[in-house]
Amino acid sequence: MSPRTRRRFDDDDFDPPVIRRASAVDDYDDGITYSTYPDAVHGPAPVPEWVSTSAAAIDTDLGVFKTGKEADVSLVRRTDRDQTVLLAAKQYRDSQHRMFHRDAGYLEGRRMRKSRETRAVETRTAFGRELIAGQWAAAEFAVLSRLWRAGAAVPYPVQLLGTELMMEFIGDDDGVAAPRLAQLRPDRDEAANLYRQMRDVLGTLADAGYAHGDLSAYNVLVHNSRLVLIDLPQAVDLVGNPQGFTFLRRDCDNICAWFQARGIAADPRLLFDDLMLAVPGV
Repeated sequence: MSPRTRRRFDDDDFDPPVIRRASAVDDYDDGITYSTYPDAVHGPAPVPEWVSTSAAAIDTDLGVFKTGKEADVSLVRRTDRDQTVLLAAKQYRDSQHRMFHRDAGYLEGRRMRKSRETRAVETRTAFGRELIAGQWAAAEFAVLSRLWRAGAAVPYPVQLLGTELMMEFIGDDDGVAAPRLAQLRPDRDEAANLYRQMRDVLGTLADAGYAHGDLSAYNVLVHNSRLVLIDLPQAVDLVGNPQGFTFLRRDCDNICAWFQARGIAADPRLLFDDLMLAVPGV
C-alpha cells in the first residue's frame, strides 16, 4: 500500500483534481468514514488548533443543510479522541446536475495550462463541464486561503479533495448554522455596526485584488454579531478580469441597497470609490 501524501496549498503550483471523491455516505451506510484530511490539499498555515489533522479521526456526515444551483453543503462531525469539531463540506455538482449559467463572465482571466482543457471548457463538453466544477472548487479554496491569511472575515478552508471543499462551520456547537444577513431584522445601531464590518471585509478583498462577484445579503452570515462572507467561488480578479470593476460596482449596489432599506446611509458610489483606492496598482 502506498503511503498517504500530504500537501499544503501553494498559490504558484496547484493543478486541482477534477475527480470527485465519494461522499462519506457512499463509503458506509451509516455515514461514518475515516478523515480524508491526509489525502487532501490542506488549508493555509498556521493551521488553527481546532483543525484535526489525524488520519485516525472519524467523520460523520450529519446531512445536507444548504442546497444551491452549483453545490450542496453538508454538516460533518470530525472526531479525534476527545476533540470534536463541526465542518461544512461543500460538494460541487457533477456535469449532469450543475448549472453553469454564470460561468462565462466569472471565468474570464483564469488560465488553464493545457489547450485541450481550454477548448473543452470553452465548448462546454461533458469533460469541460467537469473541469469547470473542479475550477469552482479550487477557485473558492484558493480565494478563501488568501483572504484568511489576509485576516478577512471568511471561513477557514480546512481542505480540498476533488470537487469537495471542507471549511469552518459558521454556527453554534449544536449544528445550527448562523443566519444569513437577509434573515435578520437589525435595529439602526446593529445595522450600522454590520455595515462597518461589511466595509472592512470588502476593503480587505479589494486590497487582495478581489471583488466578491455575487454579493448580496444572502451570502453573508452573521454569528454572534460578527459578519462572515461566504460563497466565494466566483470571486473576481479585479485586474485580470476585464469585467472586474463592473462586478465590484454591482456588489456595492446590491449590498448598499439592503443597508439603505434599514436606515443606513450606505452610498454605493462612495463605497465603490473607497474600495478602488484599496486595489493594488490602480
